[in-house]
Amino acid sequence: MPKPKSSQKPRRAAKPLIKERRKKRHVLLVSLLKIGIVTAVLWSIVGAGYYGWAHLFDLTEIHEMDERSVIYDHEGKYYSRLAGENRVVVPFDNVSNDFYNALISREDTRFYKHHGIDPIGIARAVVRNLFLGGFREGASTITQQLARNSFPLGGKNLHRKLIEAALAFRIETELTKEEILKAYVNRIYFGSGTYGIEASSQTYFGKPASKLNLPESATLAGLIRSPNRFSPLNNPEGSLRERNTVLGRMRDLGFITTLQYDEAAASPLLAMPRIKTSPEDNWAMDAILRELELVLESGQMNEGGLKIYTTIDGPLQAAAELAVSDRLKAVEAQPGYPHKPMSHFEGAILDGEKSAPYLQAAAIALDNKSGGIRAIVGGRDYQNSKFHRALFGKRQAGSVIKPFVYACAFESGIASNEPVSDDRIKPGEIPRKFGSYDPANSDGSYRGLQPAGEGLIDSRNTMTVRLGMRAGLDRIANMVVKAGIAVDPPRFPAICLGAFETNLRDITSAYTVFATGGVKLQPYLIDRVFDARGNVLYKSTRGRIPVMNPAAARMTTSLLEDVVTRGTAARAREFGLTGKGGGKTGTTNNYLDAWFVGVGFDKPRPIRPGGYGGALALPIWVDIIEAAKR
Repeated sequence: MPKPKSSQKPRRAAKPLIKERRKKRHVLLVSLLKIGIVTAVLWSIVGAGYYGWAHLFDLTEIHEMDERSVIYDHEGKYYSRLAGENRVVVPFDNVSNDFYNALISREDTRFYKHHGIDPIGIARAVVRNLFLGGFREGASTITQQLARNSFPLGGKNLHRKLIEAALAFRIETELTKEEILKAYVNRIYFGSGTYGIEASSQTYFGKPASKLNLPESATLAGLIRSPNRFSPLNNPEGSLRERNTVLGRMRDLGFITTLQYDEAAASPLLAMPRIKTSPEDNWAMDAILRELELVLESGQMNEGGLKIYTTIDGPLQAAAELAVSDRLKAVEAQPGYPHKPMSHFEGAILDGEKSAPYLQAAAIALDNKSGGIRAIVGGRDYQNSKFHRALFGKRQAGSVIKPFVYACAFESGIASNEPVSDDRIKPGEIPRKFGSYDPANSDGSYRGLQPAGEGLIDSRNTMTVRLGMRAGLDRIANMVVKAGIAVDPPRFPAICLGAFETNLRDITSAYTVFATGGVKLQPYLIDRVFDARGNVLYKSTRGRIPVMNPAAARMTTSLLEDVVTRGTAARAREFGLTGKGGGKTGTTNNYLDAWFVGVGFDKPRPIRPGGYGGALALPIWVDIIEAAKR
């Protein structure tokens, strides 16, 4: 049977059909190639344009960050800062390597492989966003983040992404990877008012960035994408979750072992208190700023980036402020206290730079080896009354001047065991040119002949005046001037009982002669200052001034120890003193001021009947001395 003709026709038509399809494919491929070439050319032109635009930026600005001047304590630890953005710029090597690894694991795993833009990261982000829907994952490298944090590039749009990418490419061309990381970790925000890794490490963990351990490093790296949301202070649970996510990435990338991961992930997140990140606003900072104005040239304080090393002991400063506050409250709570307590004035509007209408005190603690001021308190409440009584509160010296009178007597050849009368001053004992002068002893008693040293131990006025007259009023006045207690003290018998004004800073620094063997240490708060480039702007000279001969100083110091053990300050043990101590109480006329070394009202009036320094000021001194031993 012959085959149907129709079955052979399709085979004859197949070749033209295949050729036609191939021709169409060729045209399509050529068209796509042309479109691709045109697109590539266009993108090259656009890229070249944006890269050229990127060259208009000054890359030196990447390293120029607002940096506040930082105040360090006597141990070189962070204490406070001057007002402004809370950032401390540190060198690359001053950051823990654990943090760099945590940062790269979290933000840019291919950091050391790309040139500012990571095509693989972009492709991965695109695929994940397509599958997950929406914008779940970004693809910005650390360098791109640095670019947009360093320059104003605009909002979230294609234009910004293009200039950001071009700028990142240029940054990678001109800066090393180390320089990029250094700029990045110093610039970015870590929440809680902190900028840069150093300030954030100090704020969250109380340590420099170089000392961050693995869990702490991962915690801070976990903050970067949402600093406030994942702050360990605001959201401990979220912070812990982000920390462990970072640790997991570090393990997967080989930065840490599985054992290190297990140990770090199991460690608890430190229950950190909400730390005050604003500058300290207290008596110590007030005094530091005043001294800075004296030691720095005009304008240097405003440069920023200064590293200011002080003599302040932070814990002791806090203890001194608490001692002044608590001990004065106790005085006000005593039965028969005749004045309105501070609590009566709560809510009242007071002039912060002037006197306060309630009991006040001031305290200074000096290092007897250097003269450095470890703590300084100018009043009860810095917010209510900013008048700095420790620096500017002129008060009558009273009996605290007596050790210098006795030192002069010892220098003149009088022995501490030489008999001296404690009776009332008789007519003719005081030269007529000084008029009638007849001081009484504070307790109203008179003991006849006593060893000279007992006059200092028990603060006997008549004995002190007699010894002062024998030593010579000019000698005493000259020693007062040399010790820096007063500029022009009166050269008449009342100088022996402190009938002139001084301030707490001057009298306290003068007392260093009894700890050094006759040499006065100049008090200071600023030890050294460096600018942002590490240049020395100021260094303390630690002045030392010879005031009295060593033998007289030693004899007087021995008596001051007896003052604390059996004299007018014998209650020191009762108030909590442990170990040895020495010092001098002081009470001015009518109990207007009590010293050891200073308590009183801003406007002089009797504190209370029997308001001696040994009862009112001594407890504050004991509290501070004991705090200094901790």
